Amino acid sequence: MRAITYTAFGPAADVLTLEDLSTPDPAAGEVLVRLQTSGVNPSDIRARAGGRPGVPKPPFPKIIPHSDGAGVIEAVGEGVSPDRIGQRVWIWNGQWQRAFGTAAEYIALPAGQAVPLPQNVSFAEGATLGIPGLTAVHAVLGQGPVAGKRVLVSGGAGTVGHLAVQVAAASGAEVIATARGQEALQSVRDAGAAHVFDYTDPDLGAQILEATGGRPIDHIAEVEFGKNAATIAEVIAENGTVSTYGSAKDMTPVVPFYPLMFKAVNIKLVLVYLLTPEEREKTTDQLNDLLARNALNIRISDTLALDQCAKAHDMIARGDRSGSVILTL
Repeated sequence: MRAITYTAFGPAADVLTLEDLSTPDPAAGEVLVRLQTSGVNPSDIRARAGGRPGVPKPPFPKIIPHSDGAGVIEAVGEGVSPDRIGQRVWIWNGQWQRAFGTAAEYIALPAGQAVPLPQNVSFAEGATLGIPGLTAVHAVLGQGPVAGKRVLVSGGAGTVGHLAVQVAAASGAEVIATARGQEALQSVRDAGAAHVFDYTDPDLGAQILEATGGRPIDHIAEVEFGKNAATIAEVIAENGTVSTYGSAKDMTPVVPFYPLMFKAVNIKLVLVYLLTPEEREKTTDQLNDLLARNALNIRISDTLALDQCAKAHDMIARGDRSGSVILTL
């Protein structure tokens, strides 16, 4: 099979290699998926570049990158029903704590990590569900229902944020969101946000509260926790919840502890790689329900061939995209 591999950390063009490897055989409890697409995510770029804290060298001698993908089950291992052969599926955690991910023509992995893909969802869209899709759903709904609540989505024009706005709106929330630039602000409105603000505005907190008639925010889905901690403390309701899945612009934030404590704010750190089995099942069910209802407009920014994997990594690293980057196989 054709696969993209790397054996050392470094720039994408220097370390990513297209090579032929043996097609894996599914072990007991596994399925073999003939991949149609591979989703490229910022976490894949950090892993390849050596940007994960406490990981000084690649954890395996040879790595096939990427955790997200979609395809068709071609074979099953012992203990897996042969009825699954021919099933369209999407993949989660394809390369999390495993050597071989989805940037290849085939992947063998535990059967539970290959989720049935609804017929109304394309393989390209399916390759966005493992990380962006599950993160958006868990960040919005993981702390409970949001119907009738005020939900703030930080960075609503981002890949996860754009989905989170739609998840919140489809779940009955009054959605407030932030973005930057007229095109991005309009895309967030189109996704279902009732109020959208420029996240660089120094009066952001006051603007949010003015839009809600002074009523504080019940729940926040947050992409930049450290940078936005002061605004969070200003606008969050007593006993409000914050689900944060990033803090790239301030990785060692100073938290306004007492303003948050005296509102009894519940802060949840979201890492979809480590969802409990119960959380994984619930979040997957919620995501599939939204897909079945056609409630999500999944944006694909660019679709590239497998041999353009280094270009895809560089696009993600530069941030010059408006949606997911997908490799086709």
